[in-house]
Amino acid sequence: MSIERQRLLHSIIIPLLFVITLWMIKGAELIFQIDLGFLGIYPRRPEGLPGILLSPLIHGDVRHLAANTIPLLVLGTAIVHFYREIAWKVIVLLYLVPGIWVWFGARDAYHIGASGLIYGLASFLFFSGMIRRDGKLMALSLLIVFLYGSMVWGIFPNFIPEKKISWESHLLGMVAGLILAIYFRKLGPQRKIYEWELEEEEEEEENKDGERDKNNPDSTEPPGFRIKYTYKE
Repeated sequence: MSIERQRLLHSIIIPLLFVITLWMIKGAELIFQIDLGFLGIYPRRPEGLPGILLSPLIHGDVRHLAANTIPLLVLGTAIVHFYREIAWKVIVLLYLVPGIWVWFGARDAYHIGASGLIYGLASFLFFSGMIRRDGKLMALSLLIVFLYGSMVWGIFPNFIPEKKISWESHLLGMVAGLILAIYFRKLGPQRKIYEWELEEEEEEEENKDGERDKNNPDSTEPPGFRIKYTYKE
């Protein structure tokens, strides 16, 4: 088995375990005929605070959970595989931050489901790929748009037919993903810089130095050689 395939298989383990946990919780609700919706986020009420941790684990019905299952697997695997160095920091923040914002600013209702996390993951993967300008990550960004581009309508309440859907979680998850893509832009995978790009930068620096010398003929800096070292991995 190739190393790349091994990495891909390892990347899917945690998202798969998370999804299995969600289905076990929903199965327990159905078997024991209980409704755990009261564990969701209820904005601006102390009893709604535990929902910041618990709401992504609770779903309204089987259809709700089924709709979130594939995106959680695909997006979770993608971020662990391509952003291995920072994946867990990003996932934890996307799990918590939208929920905190929902508690402060959403309408009065119980907000449940992992949709905020899904929107955050999709947003991070898209914007991070664009910001980093790496070919592979930009291709991933385009794939995210192709697969989940229609999700953008979920942040507008007027485009959601069911009033029970938490568009606030969608919107705040997307905003959190964008902010984290900017914040972590210098960490994790970076665009490869090729030798010809370094040569162009050196030529630009030399041209700038030459212009400075022309504009400052009284400069006392003695002529000499400039030695530049270029390190390659």
